[in-house]
Amino acid sequence: MTTPQLPESAPFSAQQRKWVNGFLAGLFSGHESPPADSVPPPSRGPLLFLWGSQTGGAEKLAKRFARESGAAGFDAKAVGLEAFDPADLTASRRVAIVTSTYGDGEMPDNAQPFWNKIRNGAAPRLDGLEFSVLALGDSNYVQFCEAGKLFDRRLEELGARRIHPRTDCDVDYKTPAGDWFGGLMKALGADAPPSPVADGPVEKGHGKDRPFSAPLLANRLLTLPGSAKEVRHIEIGLAGSGLAYEAGDALGVMPTNCPDFVTEILSAAGLRGSEPVQSAGGLPVRLLLQTRLDLQPFVKELPAAKTAPDDLVKGLRSLQPRLYSISSSPKAHPDEVHLTVGIVRYELDGRARKGTCSTFLADRTNGIVPVFVHSSPGFRLPSDPAAPVIMVGPGTGIAPFRAFLEERRAIGAPGRNWLFFGDQHAATDFLYREEIEAFRADGTLTRLDLAFSRDQSQKIYVQHRMLENAKEIWTWLQEGAVFYVCGEAKRMAKDVDAALHTIAAETGALGPDGATEFLQSLKSRNRYLRDVY
Repeated sequence: MTTPQLPESAPFSAQQRKWVNGFLAGLFSGHESPPADSVPPPSRGPLLFLWGSQTGGAEKLAKRFARESGAAGFDAKAVGLEAFDPADLTASRRVAIVTSTYGDGEMPDNAQPFWNKIRNGAAPRLDGLEFSVLALGDSNYVQFCEAGKLFDRRLEELGARRIHPRTDCDVDYKTPAGDWFGGLMKALGADAPPSPVADGPVEKGHGKDRPFSAPLLANRLLTLPGSAKEVRHIEIGLAGSGLAYEAGDALGVMPTNCPDFVTEILSAAGLRGSEPVQSAGGLPVRLLLQTRLDLQPFVKELPAAKTAPDDLVKGLRSLQPRLYSISSSPKAHPDEVHLTVGIVRYELDGRARKGTCSTFLADRTNGIVPVFVHSSPGFRLPSDPAAPVIMVGPGTGIAPFRAFLEERRAIGAPGRNWLFFGDQHAATDFLYREEIEAFRADGTLTRLDLAFSRDQSQKIYVQHRMLENAKEIWTWLQEGAVFYVCGEAKRMAKDVDAALHTIAAETGALGPDGATEFLQSLKSRNRYLRDVY
């Protein structure tokens, strides 16, 4: 029998690799201990990774880094920020915070209570703490990586010492995240792991780095003539892919750029498109622009003069997949996945512009859509099918709730279901109207409250309907209802949160502070869940 050995590329020092290889040799020879001349990994003391995560990415990274730190000799663990008391930081020696930012500068839900405690004047001094921050974000938002920046600044203000500089990661985070961790290990006197970070074991099936080429089954308009919006229902086939999803998950779609826009860029740069890009192994510049690179920096400003191919692509980040909330239940639609997509088309400086992925799905798939499933374990129906649910999803925020209703009907869940939906006009923007009315007719949907903002002189939104039904919402919550929100984060989700706070404070007679504690309690018990963007 061949004794297994750690490869040279494994993220261990030579000393650590020798110890592990010795252990394996002893184990496979019938002994449980490594040879006497081997040396165990040195104890490097505690290292705490605290994570703030909305969709799971930061959580996975923190847990991976804790495992690798443990292999390097640290007493390492990863803990969600919702489960850690800031007062315990005073007894901590070294902390690494890995956090995402959702929406335009918002803290992840699980990080908000922790942040609320350390940002006020009563926060403890942290003069004995060493720290570093890894911030995940999306540079398309103005408040890029804002949550990580806030933590980094506040810990320093409280007296903690930054042992390794903060790293701000864009959507393609693997290399910078790996570099940050390597730098952290080096700053702590340990060997750095290889970079870039991998998502996990090499994929045997389809995932982000190997999407499935799925057939487009349906593409139909949901909005009616006269609507100011274009919303489409997309159906995609998964047969033979090995991909599986649950209601509440998201679908990753890998788009290509609009060929007309690529031609416009090339023309402005004085290029034909066949010219090779040396920094990309000689690939033609048109191919790179259309299939590999994010062209957002060109949206506002095209090249002003003849530009060399390598200079044209310099600084452009990789084209990233887009995530869409899945609007179907696999129990209702085996081997299919459905999306509800708002198509982005607009004019900028007199030129027509298009949302990259939305118009890819609407116009340019040629019948094939590269996809993968993005699990969202933090946005699920309650495990008890008898639990009532309240769903607030205006516009395309209806997507996961269509899936939830299909799921509850398919499994015969006895729990009550209450939907708040809204848009601009009932006549043109009532998405899935026939299906929603069918859910009402068969009893799947217990209550339906609608808010069409432009059908009267005074605009009415879903949060207004919530306040009108404050007593009933409070009763449902006292009876164990799970409260869900899906849609735009910057305004809608904040307004819904404020309305829910008002209901708890006034109808529930908890007062402002008591309402805040009540909402945090709902979140900690997975009874206030949000899928916002």
